[in-house]
Amino acid sequence: MTVFTPRAAEIPPSLDVDTILVDLSIDHVSVPTGKDPAPLEAVVADARAHGIPLSIVVMQGNPGREADLRDAATEVGKNEHGTVVVLSDSWVGTYSDHFTRARLEWSEDNAKYTSGDSVKAAQIVVSHLETPETVSWTAVTSVLLVVVVAAAGGLYLIKARRAARERV
Repeated sequence: MTVFTPRAAEIPPSLDVDTILVDLSIDHVSVPTGKDPAPLEAVVADARAHGIPLSIVVMQGNPGREADLRDAATEVGKNEHGTVVVLSDSWVGTYSDHFTRARLEWSEDNAKYTSGDSVKAAQIVVSHLETPETVSWTAVTSVLLVVVVAAAGGLYLIKARRAARERV
């Protein structure tokens, strides 16, 4: 009999969290040796200018599972607060103590498969995080609540009048 159990969070073996944290402490960007960090530093500076405390980590290749990138972002995020984006050749993993998971995944989905263009992927993530939410779920919930209360109150009044007429 086989029992399916969730796999433990894994960080891709090619990522050294301690080295990444040292890199991020300098300019909020960690890239593989030989890769120019300047374009990503510009993306980080733009995001920070718009109130997004962003850090970007780039890894070479793709890990075994896409979820490993989110695990890596979460591990880095434990020490580097704000929003952490981990980019591989085809995938994106994120962590944030500022944005909801749904918002992060929306930005991830749009930034995947950029053929290893980490600058383009990072710009897409930042663009989606900077975009204001179009739906205020608090307002929608409030309106629905008022409608339900008004409908219940209206039905109560109708039943009360009907009951009063039947007694006469």
